[in-house]
Amino acid sequence: MSQTADPKAAREHARAQGGTRVETMPILPPVADDLPEGVPADDLLWEETVAPGGYTSRRIARGTRLRLIDKAGDACASLNIFNAEMPTERLNVADTVKVQWNAYLGVGKLLLSDMGRVLMSITADDAETHDAFCGTSNAVTNAAKYGEGRNSGEYPNGRDRLILGAAKHGLTRRDVHPCINLFKGTKIEADGAITPIIGPFAPGRSMILRAEMDVIVVLANCPHVRDPRAAWHSTPLRVTAWRGPVTPEQDTLRNATPEGQRAFLNVEDYYRR
Repeated sequence: MSQTADPKAAREHARAQGGTRVETMPILPPVADDLPEGVPADDLLWEETVAPGGYTSRRIARGTRLRLIDKAGDACASLNIFNAEMPTERLNVADTVKVQWNAYLGVGKLLLSDMGRVLMSITADDAETHDAFCGTSNAVTNAAKYGEGRNSGEYPNGRDRLILGAAKHGLTRRDVHPCINLFKGTKIEADGAITPIIGPFAPGRSMILRAEMDVIVVLANCPHVRDPRAAWHSTPLRVTAWRGPVTPEQDTLRNATPEGQRAFLNVEDYYRR
């Protein structure tokens, strides 16, 4: 008879797992030994490593810094963002590209909502390989490429993982909108063709995003939908968040462009209500 065949044995088995630590899990309470200089340990809010094919989500406050690290050089962080108070407002990839006159994300770029406000901004980035064109994989694309694409299967897809992350905050499939992909890039050629920039890359590339509103962030760590490799590839994604001040009026990034200034003013107008 199995050790877990009766409730008492199952309880003892479950309790015996207490204290188990694996690489890909949330750390509770959060602990990190590599916070930026000047950030107190008490300001740490979130420390987690997302497994290949995994997902995570969290509500974070305005001013919070969110650091992502591609630990082994082959993570793909597909990102959705929602206004935490009113999730019908969410990341608009088309406006993020159009309003800033630039389709390639990096330091200084703003992630804009469908209401003209800045949800998050990129304050640091040593990866410089991101994608605002292709969205993420789904069950059909994964089944066609890998032979299987179910959420519970061997080759999970990005869209279903984003749906699971959004569901933790009361959102449904219809709320999951086009995402951006971080750490995997694309280039648009002169003839309109899309060239994927997939790597794998050097391990340890990182970026920091600053929350300009109270937001819900949802992350999926699945292979890029245009990954040319025949096999399913993904490596762990580390997520760290800490408290920080709200962006001041004199902030360089805020004042870099007229379009950015307007988007930040829209945020201020929202919080005055």
